[in-house]
Amino acid sequence: MTGSMVTGPMHPDQLVLSQEHAAQLIAHLLPAADPATIRLLPTSATTSIVVRIGEDLAARFPLEPSDPDAARAALTAEHEAMAEFAAVCPLPAPEPVALGEPSAEFPMPWSVQTWVPGEAAGPVILGGSDAAADDLAALLLALRAAPTRDRRFQGPGRGGDLTVHEDWVRECLERSRDLLPVDILAARWERWRRLPRRDPDVMSHCDLIPANLLTAGGRLVGVLDAGGYGPADPALDLVGAWHLLDAERRTRLRERLGTSDLEWERGAAWAFVQAIGLVWYYVDTNPTMAELGRSTLRRLMDDPGIG
Repeated sequence: MTGSMVTGPMHPDQLVLSQEHAAQLIAHLLPAADPATIRLLPTSATTSIVVRIGEDLAARFPLEPSDPDAARAALTAEHEAMAEFAAVCPLPAPEPVALGEPSAEFPMPWSVQTWVPGEAAGPVILGGSDAAADDLAALLLALRAAPTRDRRFQGPGRGGDLTVHEDWVRECLERSRDLLPVDILAARWERWRRLPRRDPDVMSHCDLIPANLLTAGGRLVGVLDAGGYGPADPALDLVGAWHLLDAERRTRLRERLGTSDLEWERGAAWAFVQAIGLVWYYVDTNPTMAELGRSTLRRLMDDPGIG
């Protein structure tokens, strides 16, 4: 689980954790851990500080402060979702190990999970890989086949009604006027925001960006950050098509999934909702995420099958 180092604080109130304090906290929670194997990892992660623990474990410390009790409840729910996801995912995925409590060294609860080897996928590295397109199709088919247990999408995040994100998209378009072809993108959004929803919820990873997919030898070899696993619009996990794949491989993916025109275009809309905020927000602090936004938006604008 490796990636590129960010170039500065990404959030106004971002928390700081030294390797020394990380080692102290982990040693207290996991006395058997060898302090010599504990090290902060350079990543492009936008929500967590990632710390490697030996060969088999990793800790994730939140980057932003919030109410500790609410954060602990969220981490508990994330661990439950991770375990459920790992049980159905056809690729290796981290499993929950332990929760750490707030302390003088770090004011928020944090988590430990198993380590999955591989390199974080980028928007280009797998673009022309037939095998990666097939791996992504197998992943999505496995998730769609998992039982929802009568659960429905909940929450303000992506995966429900596209129009809920109208204010966010408008803000992103306005902030991107010097960075992106805003008029073209705004016209696409006018169409996409009106797309109807016809298919019932399916189980979804809910955040299939390249940083959450691991690769080796042109294949997908692991899936990370499944704490949001739950029921959602079946088009939501299609975002990986534009985040990862070139036009030919997107067609290959779509054929294997048997996706309708409407569902495919809703997938493009969800990819847009996710990508439109990446450039302006991370342009100075996280070049990896900003470039993902640019790459995905280019693919969406150039795709003759949508919009």
